[in-house]
Amino acid sequence: MRALLLRGMLSGVCAGVLALAFAVVVGEPAINRAIAFEEASAAEHEHATPAADTHDASAEAKPVSRGMQRGVGLAAGLLALGAVFGGIVAIVFAVTRGRLGALSDRGSALLVALLAFCALYLLPFLKYPANPPAASDPGTIEARTAAYAGALALSVAITASAVVLQHWLARQRGAWDATLLATVAGVIAFALVALALPMYSELPEGFPGETLWRFRLASLGTQLVLWLGIGLVFGLLTERAGSPARKEQSQ
Repeated sequence: MRALLLRGMLSGVCAGVLALAFAVVVGEPAINRAIAFEEASAAEHEHATPAADTHDASAEAKPVSRGMQRGVGLAAGLLALGAVFGGIVAIVFAVTRGRLGALSDRGSALLVALLAFCALYLLPFLKYPANPPAASDPGTIEARTAAYAGALALSVAITASAVVLQHWLARQRGAWDATLLATVAGVIAFALVALALPMYSELPEGFPGETLWRFRLASLGTQLVLWLGIGLVFGLLTERAGSPARKEQSQ
């Protein structure tokens, strides 16, 4: 188990490097445009605000510079997330190993990573997509965080239930029909949950729609690269290490 966990974390760091490259190339331009919109809006607000108020606002120092955020901050965040997510994939892989049909270790690792991507990011993203700077109301951050946490917890529960349902149906209807039925059931369940959760539409007037969608696609792509990288690298390392049974046979 320790070896699997270490391989998972190493895979996560490697995937984090790939995701970092994707985020810098694809995501940073959209963030820069969003920040430019935010700064332009702030400048307009300052012109319409009394001098005393603008002096107080300008006196507030930013805790972290933009260069630090897009450099060390982004790299540290993605590498740390990669290590944590890689550890999660390794643990789930160890628990489900041999229970995912006739899949090889590499196939099982990729499937676990894709299911984790759906549960921990894709489904909550469909209800609460990522927003760039200046695209949300700071006053609702607590409510939005609580709603997102609820969507995340329900997404994990629904994904796990769909996997259990597929395993149970496979004994009666075969793997293909079981997978299709479990997927449809999971999609319907989350759709009902999404309808019940509160909706937040806070995009400021004049915010460029292209910037919003480019940022969201970049965020989705970064997570997909991260999880795919974890699944592929972890599967490759685990397959090369070989199962204990194979090692015993070779000896």
